Amino acid sequence: MNLLDWWYGLVGLSIPTLVIYTLIVTHLTIMSVTLYLHRHSAHRALDLHPALAWCFRAWLWLTTGMSTKEWTAIHRKHHALVETKDDPHSPQVHGLKEIFWKGTEYYRASATDETLEKYGKGTPDDWWERHIFTAHSYWGIGSMMVADLVLFGSLGVVVWAIQMLWIPVLAAGVINGVGHAVGYRNFETPDASTNIVPWGILIGGEELHNNHHTYPNSAKFSVKPWEFDMGWFWIRLFSVFGLAKPRSTGPVVARQDDKVHIDMDTVWGALNDRFRVMSRYAEMVVAPLAKLEVRRAEGATRRLFRRAKNILCREEMLVGERDRHDIKAILESSPILRTLYEKRLELNAVWAKRGGSRDDLLKAFRDWCVAAENTGIQALRDFVTELKSYTVPLARATT
Repeated sequence: MNLLDWWYGLVGLSIPTLVIYTLIVTHLTIMSVTLYLHRHSAHRALDLHPALAWCFRAWLWLTTGMSTKEWTAIHRKHHALVETKDDPHSPQVHGLKEIFWKGTEYYRASATDETLEKYGKGTPDDWWERHIFTAHSYWGIGSMMVADLVLFGSLGVVVWAIQMLWIPVLAAGVINGVGHAVGYRNFETPDASTNIVPWGILIGGEELHNNHHTYPNSAKFSVKPWEFDMGWFWIRLFSVFGLAKPRSTGPVVARQDDKVHIDMDTVWGALNDRFRVMSRYAEMVVAPLAKLEVRRAEGATRRLFRRAKNILCREEMLVGERDRHDIKAILESSPILRTLYEKRLELNAVWAKRGGSRDDLLKAFRDWCVAAENTGIQALRDFVTELKSYTVPLARATT
């Protein structure tokens, strides 16, 4: 073989074919992160066949050099301390630009022995992890570089560089950064998580980050009919061959349309699904009455009421100074919207009692429903009727 052969590599692929190859291998890396590291290891939302799990570990060793325990621990810490100064990568604390461009640095800074010990329990500690995957992480990415150079010659450097940058840019930068700053929110979670786009293809479904923060123990990230989670597509495919099994796809809750009384099952069902309940409150109660107020108002007040649904139902930590000013003006201008706003805060206060006694929680929930019905507002009465239909399909309720 002459020097020219080495320059073009053993395969000598065309540029279009090389692009397709690069997209395939980077997609495998994304799938390894979202299915193995994220849904399986960090959240235990997904069971994987040991052989498939090992393949994901090996591929991550070759393409990222990341440690399962390290990634798992840092991600669990992120969920436990989200949007606080101890969050490993919060753009709300450090700024979007900082996390987007330096996300990998923040990741490494968080990989302390204390973090790994506290949040890294239950991760692999076998021979492969101790002697290969973690002990010699650079062997993997070095082997991948050699393979790319042998196969593709000089262009192998480009392929390898893209492989090495794929996760730092898309995961550390886009998901950890943009996914907590820009996008839409299906649920008002107590953090700044967003769904970047409704079609999670390029980053394997991780684009649906607000959905994930709402139901972190769900193996499925899409919740709306128009949303698509590529990771869930692969889970369903692997399930056909017995290689994967979802443990959960959302909260333990059911609905019985003929249920008209409030019992503890009602409370647990609504509590387990509280983020969806509050989303329904925004759409079913606040939105239609805000539209009525818009029709009745004029000028500046009318423009103000157009913002009512969004700002009256927004997570408190995301309410800015302008929002507070506008909320005050809305409440002063509309008694009915003031009532809806107060009832929303009171219902959130009911959820906050979930750590107390069952009797106190049941009483608080019942009292809220009675007070909501007594307002005489039909939208609130309809909402309470829907709440009463909640139940738990299992003998044991969990939050």
